[in-house]
Amino acid sequence: MISVVLPAFNESGMLDATVAAIHEGFISRKISFEIQIVENGSTDETNQIAEEICSRLPEVSTQSLGYADYGEALRAGLKSSVGEVAIIFDVDYFDLDFADSALEVLDWSANPTGPVVVVGSKRAPGSSDNRSRLRRLATAIFSGILRRQFGISLSDTHGMKVLNLAALRGVIDECQCGADLFDTEVIIRAERAGMIVAEVPVNVTELRPSRTSILRRVPRTLGGIVRLRRVLGPVPKD
Repeated sequence: MISVVLPAFNESGMLDATVAAIHEGFISRKISFEIQIVENGSTDETNQIAEEICSRLPEVSTQSLGYADYGEALRAGLKSSVGEVAIIFDVDYFDLDFADSALEVLDWSANPTGPVVVVGSKRAPGSSDNRSRLRRLATAIFSGILRRQFGISLSDTHGMKVLNLAALRGVIDECQCGADLFDTEVIIRAERAGMIVAEVPVNVTELRPSRTSILRRVPRTLGGIVRLRRVLGPVPKD
């Protein structure tokens, strides 16, 4: 089974359409799946809409954290997922073609020693990133810091992902960071445990402006990196 984890914060305007598109896509693919909506701290009708979706689509479930935290929403969704494979989508950023490509790379049933994470990279060769120049620059700087400070091999760690959840449950349990860095910590810990991670290029077109400005996000992310360095320590020497 595949578990789709979908964090939702103030997504009343888009949640229904997004879930319907994902649901229809997996039904048409004849794949066993569930969709986990994780509402976190919404002040609009997101929670009520999620409940209504669950009442008519048996493959969909929802939970509410009661506070806004993207990383904690991912953690909660992954820990409650029952699938062997998990797909991380955002309400405003999902791509079923990416899921097809990433699942082919993951190939968890035929190749249990293959990649445990496949990231949809906005910076890999062949990708197309239509976000603002400032946001592209911020992603490049963040990725550079991760390479230097943590030795990470991927060109991007944020955004869509497919995970071999059966192999990563122990790694997920060890992760301590939330907010913007939970999924980054998963990737770093997986690599340091000797697991393989991979990436495929994606096309990025935002369906709406980011809710968090660069000026607010950069200090928060830098503070998170400092904490992540304390938690994980320096790059292990060979």
